[in-house]
Amino acid sequence: MKSHKTTINLTQNPPWLSNKKINGDESLPFALDALFIKRIPLWKRVFDIICALGALLVLCPLLAAIAVLIKTVSPGPVFFMQKRVGCGGKVFNCLKFRTMDLSADPKVHEKYLAELITSSQANCNPGDPMKKLPKDPRIIKYGFFLRASGLDELPQLINVLQGHMSLVGPRPPIPYEVKRYKHWYKTRFDVTPGLTGLWQVSGKNKLGFNEMIRLDIQYAKKRSLLLDCKILLMTFHAVYLQIKEMKDDCS
Repeated sequence: MKSHKTTINLTQNPPWLSNKKINGDESLPFALDALFIKRIPLWKRVFDIICALGALLVLCPLLAAIAVLIKTVSPGPVFFMQKRVGCGGKVFNCLKFRTMDLSADPKVHEKYLAELITSSQANCNPGDPMKKLPKDPRIIKYGFFLRASGLDELPQLINVLQGHMSLVGPRPPIPYEVKRYKHWYKTRFDVTPGLTGLWQVSGKNKLGFNEMIRLDIQYAKKRSLLLDCKILLMTFHAVYLQIKEMKDDCS
């Protein structure tokens, strides 16, 4: 079977841009020139494959335990698949462990994210911190811990093996988020999105949307094997702080 890849246009509507629809949605108002997209360096691809394969082998018992836990507390599928925008504006299916009820309304998150983006874009302010929805009633039992610890994102190791993601890179955004992007945001699509990144280890929930974008662009310009290793090591401490913050919020 032939695979069909969807690419989201990420440049401001030029005269030649048609009004094609992608999965029922109009093309996004930006497009990238493929000549300027930074290809995945060989060292990064090899590093991703070796680490992702090793992690999947080591974490198999944990992955199985999480799958059983989700099945036990909530009826429905174990995994959640969502369209995300990757390198060069290409849309891919991003895998996660499901942490929400099947009846969860995606419009709730879309509205919340729109408010975060708007708060950052207004008068170039840092904006409201990029926190997840507080006390979200859509989350299943133990879902808050899975999300705070990042365990819900472990299936994305498969996305890494497929080449849609990297271990380190910008957070892959949702198409409806990208539709609100300013033109200068597009540089974050020059590189492959990652499981963790510079934003995640630099404060994450304390930073506004524009600050996240600037850190993503900074990584895109300075990526190296040394920087990737440093970010991966810092991720463990960042996850610890997230879990601690979750406990403080619940107490």
